[in-house]
Amino acid sequence: MRIHPCTTTILIALGSAVAPAAASAAPEYSVANLAAFGGTRNQANSINNDAIVSGFTTRPADLHRHATVWVSGQPYDLNTLGGPNSNVAWPVKNTSGLIAGIAQTTTPQPRGETWSCRSFFAFPTRAVATCLGVVWEEGRIRALPTLGGDNGFATGANNHRQVVGWAENTVEDSSCVLPQKLQFHATLWGPDLDQVRELPPLPGDSTSAATGINDKGQVIGISGACGTAVGGVSARHAVMWEKGKPIHLGNLGGIAWNTPMALNERGDVVGFSNFSQEDGAVFNARAFLWTRGRGIQDLGTLPGDSISQALGINEQRQVVGISCTAGFASCRGFLWERGVMMDVNDLVAGDYADHVFTANDINNLGQITGFSLKAGTEDAVPIWALPAAGDSREASNVARRVLLPPPVRQQVLARAFATEAQLGR
Repeated sequence: MRIHPCTTTILIALGSAVAPAAASAAPEYSVANLAAFGGTRNQANSINNDAIVSGFTTRPADLHRHATVWVSGQPYDLNTLGGPNSNVAWPVKNTSGLIAGIAQTTTPQPRGETWSCRSFFAFPTRAVATCLGVVWEEGRIRALPTLGGDNGFATGANNHRQVVGWAENTVEDSSCVLPQKLQFHATLWGPDLDQVRELPPLPGDSTSAATGINDKGQVIGISGACGTAVGGVSARHAVMWEKGKPIHLGNLGGIAWNTPMALNERGDVVGFSNFSQEDGAVFNARAFLWTRGRGIQDLGTLPGDSISQALGINEQRQVVGISCTAGFASCRGFLWERGVMMDVNDLVAGDYADHVFTANDINNLGQITGFSLKAGTEDAVPIWALPAAGDSREASNVARRVLLPPPVRQQVLARAFATEAQLGR
């Protein structure tokens, strides 16, 4: 299948109804659950301006996750590199028909590493083989080269065919925590097939990773120590690379988990950051918005919550993410705009019975994607939320307390790059 901007009928149907809401009223959303392929752990992580949604679906028994794209709401399996798992784990955003993500190979991990991909694959099979950054284009999957090591990870791609992520080199880094052994650096692939470029960490750091790129070539990501190759001390610093040089974006007070997740064409950056040095490498983060004029800004949480993450942003500076009680016991997707954080569940039309646990991305039409917990079950279902035509209502921001079933909680923790041990509470 050729992934192609082919959603004209959707855009015509939406018309002008997706304009940003007035400051005095909260937007109302109509939410649709997207079809999957039989499993119970499914999630949408990206929506571009052609309303093409991507993420992952699981097969029956939830032993394998496959990267999935939804075109006009119809799911298409993007397959793997022969291994059991693949995923589109980050907002990809481009409209050029290229999707970036991760996929397992058939090669066992030669050094016994578990690698960054493990947080985004099905638990029973998440670390059985090497994982590479990949792109899907013209109906084919193509592996991206590493920097000489065994594993890689691709997060985003722009309209100039540039792909970013991170990859292992051949250096055994003393700051790595076993079973991780090899150092990794932020990587820029393309636009030509044979182009690979390392993006260096800040002075004094040994590792880096890139999480997003816009059409201006601005790249965001993290700089820090090797650690376990999953967040924590790897995200000692939030950075932006401009012309290949890293710029420190600051933090909310913490010394770990300072992680940019997405940026728009203005260069506005959203993500999450620990807000106390006392937390060390324990995950205790707040959503942030960074702009060149104001620097880094704490977006707070929804009432009654203590942690949050900003995961997506559009050109109107609408921000989406997740807000949770301590330890991710109970979570809600949020929409932040004009200084106000709103519970997406308070914005959903009354005929929708499921609970929106996270909002992972938002496009310039105001459409949101993420996942809900299906009412009366423990099934995680991908969602596509569209602003309702000409309708608005007051948002109550009442703190819901819908507890996450253990499998869903693990799914949310993975999106945070966190483990039970890293929560420390």
